[in-house]
Amino acid sequence: MNDLVRQHTALTDTDLEWLHLLISEWQLLSDLSFADLVLWVPTRDGTRYVSVAQMRPNTGPTSHQDDMVGHLVPRGRRPLLDAALDEGRIVREGDPEWREEVPVRVESIPVCRAGTILGVIARNTNLLTVRTPSRLELTYLQSASDLAQMIAAGSFPFPGQQLDIDHLPRVGDGLMRLDADGIVQYASPNALSAYHRLGLATEIVGLHLGQVTAELAPSRAPVDEALVKLASGWAPRGAEVEAKDCVVQLRAIPLEPKGTRIGSLILLRDITEVRRRERELMTKDATIREIHHRVKNNLQTVAALLRLQARRMDSDRGRDALNEAVRRVGSIAIVHETLSQTLDESVEFDDIADRVLAMVAEISPGRVTGRRTGHFGVLEAEVATPLSMVLTEVLQNALEHGFGTGEQGSIEVGAVRTPAQGKDKDKEPGRLIVTVQDDGRGLPEGFDAKHAGNLGLQIVRTLVEGELGGEFDMLPAPDRGTRVVFDLPVSVEKRER
Repeated sequence: MNDLVRQHTALTDTDLEWLHLLISEWQLLSDLSFADLVLWVPTRDGTRYVSVAQMRPNTGPTSHQDDMVGHLVPRGRRPLLDAALDEGRIVREGDPEWREEVPVRVESIPVCRAGTILGVIARNTNLLTVRTPSRLELTYLQSASDLAQMIAAGSFPFPGQQLDIDHLPRVGDGLMRLDADGIVQYASPNALSAYHRLGLATEIVGLHLGQVTAELAPSRAPVDEALVKLASGWAPRGAEVEAKDCVVQLRAIPLEPKGTRIGSLILLRDITEVRRRERELMTKDATIREIHHRVKNNLQTVAALLRLQARRMDSDRGRDALNEAVRRVGSIAIVHETLSQTLDESVEFDDIADRVLAMVAEISPGRVTGRRTGHFGVLEAEVATPLSMVLTEVLQNALEHGFGTGEQGSIEVGAVRTPAQGKDKDKEPGRLIVTVQDDGRGLPEGFDAKHAGNLGLQIVRTLVEGELGGEFDMLPAPDRGTRVVFDLPVSVEKRER
């Protein structure tokens, strides 16, 4: 819609925001009308109309099988659009149009904002299944007529509302119509069933909905007064009512078709099952985070025990081996600590890389400095855990074998995320290129990273090539020192940093 409006019309950004607000609400008008809606806006030169949005009803058959968005029609071809735009009033046609052997009743509703007509809604009703309307259908149609008059007067939609349309009650979920005093004039079967589940034992028609709702809901002092006003339809707001293990979501829509409040619509939906599942997910998330927290604590306990054992070792070689084990366990604990603080099984790995770098640097405090460049991004737990161990091993190897006693230097950890390439890039994983480069003494003559090396490098090869499905190489740095490169497949980031 933004592109069509800016390309063809003279509407301002403020006008466009109003149209977006209207579009976010007009499923309500479409369902109450049992009709298709098409929004037509006059072009910049005033000689044509362009259709910028379309909505089909959930409550009845469509009268537009094809997509109308983007169509251009000259002024004069549809007289109802001209009349609604020029006169600023709702225009109804006497005889229906015939479209592919389907009779369609056509109406035009001007869209007004601050006294200016921005466009026209064409309301098209499929009359093929016309029959004697029920009380529910009559209530729907009357409510649709009131909303249409409010759109033409510029009082609907309600400005300033932040609505989550996907989670609001729809017309079919449950509807009540109240008079100006908040007395229920009509309640759909679904609406009545929802209040019965809240604990209402009588018929609701003729009762004051606000008072009934406050009596059913648990007493919360001042909140009850606000709930009475909301359920009486005085303000365009929403709320949830919980009683007897049932949760009902309410939304009030005041009706002011001629500038004077005549009543209100109350849309409602039983969301008991939705809230139950949300609570289960919250409990599950809390349990998972607690598990990660306990695993982290256990790993730190293991590391502490290994550290105590190392202090009692007489052999330098044995002490060094235990200290290496402490750092390996510690790198895994860092990942679990991070997972214990998130709501999903993915982590921002930049923080983990910084902590691993700081932990390994403790081997040679003050002699070798480390820094990170680039962005690892968000990684899944099954990637983050082995990658943290790989990073620990490579950094530890660089500090131990790249620098002699008393030597100074630096280590740089770099990361680059690249998206997938090719025709199936949406299905293929991207790549994470990790480099660890030092300015130490470099590799010995004839060193083969694919086969040679100590236990640490064997662990790196196993994790990178076996568990992570990546590639590992170790080669001389361009100037001096050693450069280690990992090329890993990684999924697309699920959340931004």
